[in-house]
Amino acid sequence: MSTVVKNFDAWKKFLGERVAQAEKMGMSEDTIAKLAYEIGDFLDEKVDPANASNRALKELWEVGNREERQTIARLMVKLAKKNA
Repeated sequence: MSTVVKNFDAWKKFLGERVAQAEKMGMSEDTIAKLAYEIGDFLDEKVDPANASNRALKELWEVGNREERQTIARLMVKLAKKNA
């Protein structure tokens, strides 16, 4: 996944494809957003952002409280769906 994370456009497309797969499997938007939140936490802890876009997202994640992070996760799902 590290190659995908280096290019923000590729990352959005990758996420969009995963969201589309999840929807085809019958997952609700709420469930997908919860998974996006968990992925955000994982990336925050384990991945050093490779570009300015990812760095900005990481910094927003770090300063946000739980509710704000959930909003970021939901927005990322919407962005991913738009770029699928």
